[in-house]
Amino acid sequence: MTEGYTDLMLQITRSIHIDERELTFDLIRASGPGGQNVNKVATAVQLRFDVRGSSLPEDVKARLIKLAGRRMTQNGILVIEAKSSRTQEKNRQDAIERFVGLARRAAEKPKVRKKTRPSKAAKEERLKAKKQRSEVKRERQRKVFD
Repeated sequence: MTEGYTDLMLQITRSIHIDERELTFDLIRASGPGGQNVNKVATAVQLRFDVRGSSLPEDVKARLIKLAGRRMTQNGILVIEAKSSRTQEKNRQDAIERFVGLARRAAEKPKVRKKTRPSKAAKEERLKAKKQRSEVKRERQRKVFD
């Protein structure tokens, strides 16, 4: 690989890389305070990533769609908005960092849950506790004398 090529790749994990050309950026006007500049300069950044058409492995795609929640459109496009900074470049970097963080979380394989059963001692302990409780409740009942 040449040096110029690696600059375009975002490293998600050791084995997963995303070409930065798969990301699209839209510049929009940020809401909120900003003085006279706010109505003239588009500093907010919308990062768009087509999850379904991406080069990610299928299992990572599925987890990313699930993790994205409201940020995912019906067409399978992930939208991340960054508008905390007053400059386009900082907002662009923030959007990329948030995207990479989300993709890293999606790349983690969930632990497989192993079914377990209570031990014989635990079952006996539970039954003993139930018998004690029922005994306490039985003692509280009104006694009827003949």
